[in-house]
Amino acid sequence: MRRAVEGLATPYPIGTLLPAVFQEDPVAMRWTGALDEVLAPAISTLDCLAAYTDPMLAPADFVRWLAGWLGAVLDENWPLERQRAAVAHCVRLYRLRGTVEGLRALVELATGGEVELAENGGVRWSTAPNTPLPGEAGAWLSVRVTVPRGATVDVVALGELIAAEKPAHVPHGLEVVER
Repeated sequence: MRRAVEGLATPYPIGTLLPAVFQEDPVAMRWTGALDEVLAPAISTLDCLAAYTDPMLAPADFVRWLAGWLGAVLDENWPLERQRAAVAHCVRLYRLRGTVEGLRALVELATGGEVELAENGGVRWSTAPNTPLPGEAGAWLSVRVTVPRGATVDVVALGELIAAEKPAHVPHGLEVVER
């Protein structure tokens, strides 16, 4: 007979939970032993559930499922460690979404490089009416990414990522340079 998962035993054999009269019956013990083999993978999964929901510990194929569960879109070309980091940081990135710091963190995560952002905006308040607005009249955003020598960055995909994260009315420029 072939086991459901070779070598996987249950830590809670059903036969030991039966009354003594059934524990002495070989048919009952074989029957519960068969159930133990079928249920062992489910019990093991439930015992390890915390590891499945931690993107740094989860099996590789489960990381993409976690990303979908959290609403994160992963680039399948990224190495597994970068995908794990993206899932691990996606909640923090959602909190920062729409901010300069959020865009910086996202681009750093996507490229593994150092990101410099420049923009025209600013915030000011005044108690006097008709105070001039800060910044320039036209909105703009400049993104400069410095990556290690020899690193490959898909500039088109990075530009699309930035376009999706920045305000729609703000044009942006992108520059990727090597150290």
